[in-house]
Amino acid sequence: MSLRVGYVREHFSSPLLQYAEQDQGKTFTLVECPSGTGQLISRLTENEIDVAIALTDPLISGIAKGSKAYRLVGSYVSTPLNWAVITGVDSKYKSIQDLQDTPIGISRHGSGSQTMAYVMALQQGWDTSKLQFKVNNDIRGLIDSVNDGSTSAFMWEWFTTKPFADAGEVHFIGSVPTPWPSWLIAAHPERAAAETLRTFLQTLSTYVRAFDAPEQRAGADVQFIREKFGYSEADIKAWLETVAYPADCAAIPRKVLTDTLGVLQKAGAIQAEAYNVEDFVDSAIVKLI
Repeated sequence: MSLRVGYVREHFSSPLLQYAEQDQGKTFTLVECPSGTGQLISRLTENEIDVAIALTDPLISGIAKGSKAYRLVGSYVSTPLNWAVITGVDSKYKSIQDLQDTPIGISRHGSGSQTMAYVMALQQGWDTSKLQFKVNNDIRGLIDSVNDGSTSAFMWEWFTTKPFADAGEVHFIGSVPTPWPSWLIAAHPERAAAETLRTFLQTLSTYVRAFDAPEQRAGADVQFIREKFGYSEADIKAWLETVAYPADCAAIPRKVLTDTLGVLQKAGAIQAEAYNVEDFVDSAIVKLI
């Protein structure tokens, strides 16, 4: 049986999409999750997908909070994610400092948009226990919420939302990069056969390395992203200068787990207690390095 692989259709997914085009559904099928990592985790929990390529922080915080629906099995993007802080076009909120004690829009509880709001609050010195959240499901709901005034702002990846800012639908008031590499791979601990997962990760690594090669970045990557996502060449090239992928998708640096847990604890997103990083991974699949 082929793997059901959940993903978010963004430019980061380009190597995965290239793999899927060649695979043609023989070994895995893609399941789009437009609401982001919160939806990916929900679908893992509800047996709608077997594997999720998702944001580092919600995956780690979910396990820290007791989820048994998945374990980490690999790495996908090794550089930080730059989150734009976004308000409505006529918003009275002109800076990040203005957002204290206001309702922040998120896609779902447990999503990257929520955990990064904690990180933003930590950076600003706010009491994270006083954060207010309003669930708006997806990017369109989030944009509507900042323009109708039901939320003050929301956070989403910079280049994904830049076309909405360029079109005059939203306004950027700042950005907050993640203090960790941005994407990991998780899988249900029982639904996917170990050998099938290993083959998937090994093959994905070849596509990731090809995408990350300098000659591909200079030409073929730009063309692929432009055709798939419609971004301007300038925006694509600017993004490519900021992103890097791991050489081996079946390895996770131990430091990624310890550093992320440390920041999430300081931000108040998870309980302040001792965590064993071995409990976060499926050691039959992934190497901690």
